[in-house]
Amino acid sequence: MQKISFLGLGVMGYPMAGHLAKKSGADVTVYNRSVAKADQWLGEYQGRKALTPADAARDADLICLCVGNDDDLRQVLTGENGVADTVKAGAIIVDHTTVSADVSREMVAFFADKGVTFLDCPVSGGQAGAVNGVLTIMCGGDRAAYDKVAPIFKTVYAREMRHMGNSGAGQLTKMVNQMCIAGVLQGLAEGLSFGMKSGLDMDEVLAVISAGSAQSWQMENRGKTMVRDQFDFGFAVDWIYKDLGIALDEAKNNGANLPITAQLREFYKELSDQGFGRCDASALIKRLIS
Repeated sequence: MQKISFLGLGVMGYPMAGHLAKKSGADVTVYNRSVAKADQWLGEYQGRKALTPADAARDADLICLCVGNDDDLRQVLTGENGVADTVKAGAIIVDHTTVSADVSREMVAFFADKGVTFLDCPVSGGQAGAVNGVLTIMCGGDRAAYDKVAPIFKTVYAREMRHMGNSGAGQLTKMVNQMCIAGVLQGLAEGLSFGMKSGLDMDEVLAVISAGSAQSWQMENRGKTMVRDQFDFGFAVDWIYKDLGIALDEAKNNGANLPITAQLREFYKELSDQGFGRCDASALIKRLIS
């Protein structure tokens, strides 16, 4: 893995590519639709920029992506001047984007004809996890390819990485992750709003209930900011709205009953329509506090 490319320098991809540049020991090439963002990255890290996905993929041993959605993934990989035009046989593609399991399986089949392995490896941990290099990675796909790349990611930006099964299993695990996060945040929003309307000292409330069985990562990291109406960080409303939609679409195929997920997606749409789409997902409390 002497040559690594990273495509997509958003709030997650930017620091992830930076960790690769600093810690992997490989030559790192980055690509971003906005050239200015790639130039900014080069001002902070050692590497080179590519002007197209095809240029980024040329001669790369490992190609990592963190883009937006299914359509973005297809465009970057198989569209005009895409990765497929230049990727070499034997390369491994690792997709960190949260997309559908179907598009992951589609890409596996497409690249298998080129002698290239595609792994679906969505991440959890948010912007802070990416910046601090402590993400959780859930991987689906070929086990031998996973064993080859896992030591790299565990060195550069993964606190936890697990092989979850065949192609698509990483994305299915991420859907479970997103549903659990949204459910916890709604429960937290309702409890905190209730406490605020009751006139309680919410710092004291959070201190005492965090020591008991109600404790969660969301409570520890978002509780105080929720009651202070602070949402300028973390995982955006529009992103979790997209992710819950992916989960609901998958549920149509596997028969899972997800009434709370469906309701919470509507709550997030409501927030987005009100202009809060870029706020952190913990902004659910805004619906309850006037």
